[in-house]
Amino acid sequence: MGVRLFASAREAAGAANDVVEADTVGGALAVLRDRYGADFSAVLETARVWVNGDEPEMGDATPLHDGDELAVLPPVSGGSGPSTSATSVTASSDRRAAADSLAP
Repeated sequence: MGVRLFASAREAAGAANDVVEADTVGGALAVLRDRYGADFSAVLETARVWVNGDEPEMGDATPLHDGDELAVLPPVSGGSGPSTSATSVTASSDRRAAADSLAP
């Protein structure tokens, strides 16, 4: 079964792709933990694991089949600079409108 590793999972493993033989999601993750060690195991603590693009319905007990693809997706953060969310833009517009209504 193919495995795709993203972001910090890829960094901890030193690889973006792998192949493992396992009957369940839990079995595949055990193989990966053994293969890549403590740093990778730490990433798995907060990562999402998907099978064929979906969350595994039975968690670690989800069976795997030939041709399945397991993806390890750690949480990502990022971005920089000021927020331009709809809320902050609306708040700025509201403040300007209120200030304009008070002008002589």
